[in-house]
Amino acid sequence: MRAYNEKISIYHGMVSTIAVNLASNFFPIFAISILGATNYEVGFISSLPPLVALIMTIPAAILLNRLEAQKKTVAMSVLGARALFLLLIGVIFIPSAYQAWAFLIIIALMNVPGTISNIGWQTLISGMIKEDRRGAFFSDRNRLLTIVGMITTLIIGIVMKKQTDNATAYQGLFFLAFVFGLLEVFFLMKHKETVQPKSKKEQKNALMDWSIFKDQGYKWFLITALCFNFSWQMAWGLFNIYNVRYAHATILWISIFSVANQLVQIFTFPLWKKWAEQKSNTLMLVWVAAGMATAPFLTVLSTNLVYLTLVQMQSGFFVSGTTLLLFNLLLEQSPKEKRTYCITTYNVLLSFVAFIAPQIGIWLLEVTGIQKAMGISSILRFISALVFLLMYIRFMKNKIQLGKL
Repeated sequence: MRAYNEKISIYHGMVSTIAVNLASNFFPIFAISILGATNYEVGFISSLPPLVALIMTIPAAILLNRLEAQKKTVAMSVLGARALFLLLIGVIFIPSAYQAWAFLIIIALMNVPGTISNIGWQTLISGMIKEDRRGAFFSDRNRLLTIVGMITTLIIGIVMKKQTDNATAYQGLFFLAFVFGLLEVFFLMKHKETVQPKSKKEQKNALMDWSIFKDQGYKWFLITALCFNFSWQMAWGLFNIYNVRYAHATILWISIFSVANQLVQIFTFPLWKKWAEQKSNTLMLVWVAAGMATAPFLTVLSTNLVYLTLVQMQSGFFVSGTTLLLFNLLLEQSPKEKRTYCITTYNVLLSFVAFIAPQIGIWLLEVTGIQKAMGISSILRFISALVFLLMYIRFMKNKIQLGKL
């Protein structure tokens, strides 16, 4: 039997996944097909939200650290973010010269409340799920959410297979995303939160605890995770542009790519959980990063849509590992009494990387062309695997030395 909060968290995750899949998955094709966005504007779809998150993370952390109960604040932040889906419906009524930038500004604004909800949820859920249950719970949760996401995406692809250039169809998706956003708020409020009373001193000193950087495990995690995320996110805009501009994928094919990717994830979450328990999260992330390095290189070998679907399936195997292991390693290497500070710091630095990386990817595309840009991305992803390997070797040396004491 699952604990109450575990069940509610899974229900919340399901409706959240549907909301995101109804809208966010189709932002790039909407921008290119309906709004006529340029390559740089498509790149901003990936990099503008992290820039806003970078600006908002510290204020969000100050707010959340001062609260004894975070559930209501997180829920209201989700409501604010999802309400902006309604503004996207009106973008096509703006003069065409300003449509793409209006779209980008709304996406960026979503991340003002979105940053609060993201950090708040991570802290909230880490306190609700017992440490010995985390690996199994997040593996099961991720697998179930991926199934829901896959089904949602497949239905959207089938229903909208001939609507790639129909602006009204996208408006319908954005409205449905808002409706499921309301359900997100409902299930968030159903969680049972244990209020943690804080002294005036704790609230006053809630800004930052710099001592987290003295923790060797956390420092190594930051270095390796940020290297990996830079190499990973650099290619996000490139994949979107390649699929739509070079391979001429329609909404149906974009959906098929996503479903193929998610289908593999469903079956591989338990594998990564099992391997991580046997070997460690760190060692498994070496293999994840090395596997992710193959995706950009393999993608540009052909514009055949069936072939690209197979590449997406191969990528899904390693994406499931990334999703599960990175968050588990963050919690594992964050000292319990300073976990909120650790999560906040990671999100600040991750937001900076996530803003810069896609722009560098687009710059490489403009300077070298799609083939070389993807090739460079593959090389950097492989280098990030070596950084994870260094982290693993360092941890093993420390473990051996402690065993000799």
